[in-house]
Amino acid sequence: MSTTTVHESTEPTWFKRTFTAERPPWQERQGPFGLLLKGIATVLVLLAVLLPLYTVVLTSFSGQEAITEAGGLVLVPGELTLAAYRTVLAGGVVTQAAMVSIFVTVVGTSLSVLVSILAAYGLSRPASLWHRPILFTFLITMFFGAGMIPTYLLVSSLGLINTLWSLILPTAVSAFNVLVLRAFFMGIDQSILEAARIDGASDWRILFSLVVPMSKAAIAVVAMFYAVGYFNAFFNAMLYINDNSLWPLQLVLRSYVLQGVELPGGGAVPGDVAGGAPADLAVKMAIMVLAILPILAVYPFVQRHFTKGVIFGAIKG
Repeated sequence: MSTTTVHESTEPTWFKRTFTAERPPWQERQGPFGLLLKGIATVLVLLAVLLPLYTVVLTSFSGQEAITEAGGLVLVPGELTLAAYRTVLAGGVVTQAAMVSIFVTVVGTSLSVLVSILAAYGLSRPASLWHRPILFTFLITMFFGAGMIPTYLLVSSLGLINTLWSLILPTAVSAFNVLVLRAFFMGIDQSILEAARIDGASDWRILFSLVVPMSKAAIAVVAMFYAVGYFNAFFNAMLYINDNSLWPLQLVLRSYVLQGVELPGGGAVPGDVAGGAPADLAVKMAIMVLAILPILAVYPFVQRHFTKGVIFGAIKG
């Protein structure tokens, strides 16, 4: 006959009160006053984020009369029109710049993700040749840069001036993204990789058949970082691109919207003459909407990977 022994805790009450794990402040139950403050803070943050976006989008769809009555950015919707978007997308500089930005973003992100995966996998293998000196070199680049003039001379000596590769190659690899991927790769159960190696799998087979499929979250986040960086970049275009037909969308946005420069070929659409040309402010806001629309469209599909991909990689690193 088996007996069950119940071990009662012999710890005194003061010990339990002192060393019992307490909930962090954000998990404690809030009273009515605390909930009210949280609600007010949430509403203020949402207004600070959404109100500028709302006014920009609404102004881009407004006519000259509504903008004049509002004295600038429109807050109350009136008569809406697509004239500004028809002008922007009529085949002028903005359309050409959008195609350049899409090309640079797609090609640059693909190249950067591939190079970062290869570098991170090599640096995550302890037996890799010179992996410690190379890792130390990556870390140095995070704190010390070569500077603008040496970088420009290097790009010029490679014959990349006035080419789209000048917008891709100088920023093709980010040391931070490589370290995030390396940390994620090192967190994979090494017994799985060793078992594949015993079965005769090569490093290429292990990388693309095991490591990459098991690291989709981290790779998706790193790809998002690269894509946002390429799409929003304009400084390299200012340095290396002299031909207006090769300007990315962000440089057009900066020149036309922020500096008020008249772009060649950026005039009104002939078909809009009868219906009235769109307001200049509406055209500028339409360019801003088109500049942020691709990232807004992609972000929801990657956002769910952020917690697992970045926070896990940061903790492991």
